[in-house]
Amino acid sequence: MTPALVLRGLTKDFAVGRRGVRLRAVDQLSLRVEAGEVYGLLGANGSGKSTALKLVLGLLTPTAGECSILGVSSRDAAARRAVGYLPESPGLYRYLTGRELVAFFGGLAGVRGAVLRARVDEVLGWAGLAAAADRRVGTYSQGMRQRLGLAQALVDRPRFLILDEPAAGVDAAGCAAQTALIRRLRAEGTAVLLTSHLSDQIAAVCDRVGVLEQGRLVREDSVATLAGEAEQLRLRGPELAPEDRAALERWLRVRGWTAEAAPGWPAGGAPAGLPGVFPGRN
Repeated sequence: MTPALVLRGLTKDFAVGRRGVRLRAVDQLSLRVEAGEVYGLLGANGSGKSTALKLVLGLLTPTAGECSILGVSSRDAAARRAVGYLPESPGLYRYLTGRELVAFFGGLAGVRGAVLRARVDEVLGWAGLAAAADRRVGTYSQGMRQRLGLAQALVDRPRFLILDEPAAGVDAAGCAAQTALIRRLRAEGTAVLLTSHLSDQIAAVCDRVGVLEQGRLVREDSVATLAGEAEQLRLRGPELAPEDRAALERWLRVRGWTAEAAPGWPAGGAPAGLPGVFPGRN
């Protein structure tokens, strides 16, 4: 089956200032999203997630590398006909009602007539906005606007859905509804690529995860594998005084960490100059 997305060595440099200095935002990114798979890009703000998505969508031109969507080069506009997209901060027309806005985007995608009207009602229901469908978008909360952005991304039944920080501004109930919807789409065979700096959201819906750091893919694995690995925090520096160590352990414990000496260390803690290890969350 044709994969939803294939990236090979995708790279993007930006000019900084007037002296020819280049900033590399995405660095030799290679990954593959299969049909019907939910793939998560996890990384801190500024790690290159949004830039990578804009390269995939053709909103930016890569400095180097290749990208194909459903077997078609992303340089070809036809590659985006089967793609739905929710940007991190969707720009929605505030003077339209929710129903009018989704219908407008459906029309741009070529959906017409009774099919469009039925589809608008369906995706507004999925987004939990049926009761607010005839209110102006300017009256929506931030979380409602984010859910409306998801509805417009789904109105033409995309085979590949791209979500950039879909939980931004969405409350716990909205996040739960998003999770259920993404799982439904996966069951129907829709591939999903989503970015987030929230590891809990990634773990809830994704099959595989790629971790971006300074534009590079530094780790890629299944969610099950990553979830089974204990987190560790290693501290390097001079030996702590007993009262300082006790204070640090209390600070970590409040935040869900357990302090333990590394294997082979004396019961009193690490030898002078060696790191302390605080493995695993409670």
